[in-house]
Amino acid sequence: MAPQRRALPLGPDPAGTVTGTVTGTGTGRGGRRHSSARKGRTRQDPPGRGMKAAIPLLLLLLLLCTAALGGLVLWNRLLRRDGITEDGLPQDGITEVLAHHSDILQDKFVAIPCSRDYDSHKRFEGCTPRRCGRAVTDAIITREEAERIRRIAERGLALGGSDGGASILDLHSGALSLGKHFVNLYRYFGDKIHDIFTEEDFALYRDVRQRIQQRIAQVFGISSASMYLTKPTFFSRMNSTEAKTAHDEYWHPHVDKVTYGSFDYTSLLYLSDYTQDFGGGRFVFLDADSNKTVEPRAGRVSFFTSGSENLHRVERVLWGTRFAITISFSCDPEHGIGDPALA
Repeated sequence: MAPQRRALPLGPDPAGTVTGTVTGTGTGRGGRRHSSARKGRTRQDPPGRGMKAAIPLLLLLLLLCTAALGGLVLWNRLLRRDGITEDGLPQDGITEVLAHHSDILQDKFVAIPCSRDYDSHKRFEGCTPRRCGRAVTDAIITREEAERIRRIAERGLALGGSDGGASILDLHSGALSLGKHFVNLYRYFGDKIHDIFTEEDFALYRDVRQRIQQRIAQVFGISSASMYLTKPTFFSRMNSTEAKTAHDEYWHPHVDKVTYGSFDYTSLLYLSDYTQDFGGGRFVFLDADSNKTVEPRAGRVSFFTSGSENLHRVERVLWGTRFAITISFSCDPEHGIGDPALA
């Protein structure tokens, strides 16, 4: 009878690897020896077979690690796209700081092409912006003067204050935040105002306003006499209290020329220090390529043309209290207002 050839089917061996077809014969030199050897001893893997088995496992682990890392990177990008950092804090995409709070700047100016916002308004030669941009200086108001002006704001705002995180005091119109509404400071408190403010307070306020106006005119190459103080011009106090009304939501992007048609030049005088008196609350210019920020410092003045070339916002205050004054100017005499004065 012809010898039979037997084949073992494909399948996993005890080591977990796949074996090929094993063919044996019943005759031939060494055939019985090989057959009896298989019966009497455990099959041994050939040299290097364990290493070959480990390679796919290592590759699998490497792929898993790569996938996990890629997932973390993607998640981080999604968080940043949605405006959140890994810490759950707002992410504004800021890539440049125009003015650090530790800097002491003589004058820093950045020129920007003017928007067309001014074309829809009457133009005033020698005043309407033809050269647009933004500037920061620490050389107009001293820190001591800023402290004196801050005390004016503190005394006035102590009479009222918003239920939310943003309170304003307008010495020109008398507007004062009170709960969820506004009252007229001068009518509401009457003669008591003379116990809160002094003539020296208002004189300092006027002097500061004039110095800021002159510096804006100098930087933008216009006539100071052709600029008119315009409304609203006000003190602001911001903290981390939850907003109660739309007036408390100060962090939304906006354009001053769009929001207030009279604005041509906007200035901000900071009365407290970023990282010392408050956290968050930086002023942010929202540019097409990147965002740029000004970190407040007591006595620092930031000013800019009011069109959409200077779209901006203020970060939410995370802790502490931020004080500032917004002082704005128009080229249109019909929108001019006078300096505040005690009656």
